Amino acid sequence: MKTFAAIDVGSYEQSLKIFTISKTGGIQEVDCVRNRLDLGSDTYVTGKVSHEKMDELCLVLREFVSIMNSYRVDDYKAYGTSAIREIKNTAIVLDQIAQRTGVKIEVLSNSEQRFLDYKSIASRGEGFEKIIEKGTVVLDIGGGSIQISLFDKDKLSSTQNMRLGVLRLQEKLHRLNVRPSRYEDMLEELLSAQLSVFKKMFLKDRTIENIIVVDDYISNLIQKKLTDGQASGYADSASFMTYLGYLQNHTNEEIAKRFDTPEENVQLLRISSAIVKQVAVMTEAKLIWAPGVTLCDGMAYEYAEKHRLLPKVHDFEQDIVTCAKGISKRYMGSKRRSETLEQIALTIFDSMKKVHGLGTRERLLLRIATLLHDCGKYISMINLGECSYAIIMSTEIIGLSHREREIVANVVKYNHLDFAYDEENTEGGAMDTAEFLTIAKLTAILQISNALDRSHKQKCRDVKAALKDDQLILTVNTTEDITLEKGLFDTRAEFFKEVYSIRPVIRQKRI
Repeated sequence: MKTFAAIDVGSYEQSLKIFTISKTGGIQEVDCVRNRLDLGSDTYVTGKVSHEKMDELCLVLREFVSIMNSYRVDDYKAYGTSAIREIKNTAIVLDQIAQRTGVKIEVLSNSEQRFLDYKSIASRGEGFEKIIEKGTVVLDIGGGSIQISLFDKDKLSSTQNMRLGVLRLQEKLHRLNVRPSRYEDMLEELLSAQLSVFKKMFLKDRTIENIIVVDDYISNLIQKKLTDGQASGYADSASFMTYLGYLQNHTNEEIAKRFDTPEENVQLLRISSAIVKQVAVMTEAKLIWAPGVTLCDGMAYEYAEKHRLLPKVHDFEQDIVTCAKGISKRYMGSKRRSETLEQIALTIFDSMKKVHGLGTRERLLLRIATLLHDCGKYISMINLGECSYAIIMSTEIIGLSHREREIVANVVKYNHLDFAYDEENTEGGAMDTAEFLTIAKLTAILQISNALDRSHKQKCRDVKAALKDDQLILTVNTTEDITLEKGLFDTRAEFFKEVYSIRPVIRQKRI
């Protein structure tokens, strides 16, 4: 059994959860400590955290360390989200925190944060798997933004981030000096414009039956049961709309007393409820489920998954791949050609494990690169490399860090352009040596995979790869004429040989 601590340095609240994790008992929450400190209001307005709040944050984290020591935790993770991510002097702040508290905080990209929230829902097991069998929206409400993810037949089909978080909206309402009686109307105007675009682009003819809500405010109320006769954490649309009517017609003090929540949270509760309402109206969903999970639950799930302390509940890697396929489809990518490249590239990757020294994560990045290899054609047939890079870097791929997305974007770019050998000049800024070599190795594999389907006619779908001395023998089982592929192969093979000191050779086996 392992004792694990998860620290979430959030925009409005800092949380510490202590878990015990074992193969027999699963994940069990032992303790939960929350502290309210609004970091987001500073960050979203000034781009920095004030000295006073920095001092208070360090005090809170030292208390968290004391609690962790009392539980004798085996390991911990501390993550910062948008309030830390969007400050101008992130490196300085993180160094100060580490020096003053001993806590090393890692900053999550938005896609990593939402993926962990998504894993926290999956930690609820069968409830999650059952509900996503039908059309489902996961609405993840944060301080700086919201994430809307669509599930269709238990597969993640698309996800979008919008800067409509509760603290950011609160700040806008404050600047506009909106009266409480006008809150709902003003929020509807702020939300409907962006949500209508989302509906037009991604919902179309989809039928959405369920909404899964992850947040710090409305979830607590749904967990306490909005109405009698419904299971904790569940509310039908009619019950939820009745609850919204109560919020609109009562004072902050009355709402705080009725729902047993701090009065200072009521304004954020109103905003969070308005977001859920607009999404419910947009999707016409019948059921709202708030599992009551937080980022800390996702951190515990990820830790258990990494240390193989849990049975596999859901194929998260496939969700990342499905998301990439959705992006390819949006930019008119060729499904058949992407599948062919994926098959060839992964065959080559797997045959060279002893040579390239890369792992399962890099294999996933190669898969995504094959799926998005030609997305830039949507913009320009001539500047394919640059346009592909721009699309990938401008499009969020849930589950990938910003740096991983840069690796994919560079691999796709140099599939079409001459490779840039200077690490400092690699698109996206200076990379460390390991990242630079990963780009080079994956690019070399993608280039010769692309050469094997140069005619775009999928002649070489059936390829076997085998290392023999200083050669990579690529045996193609086909009766078709592959003169074009053979003729153009040598130019791509040169870069592969340069990277691996192995020459790829095509051999045709006629069946």
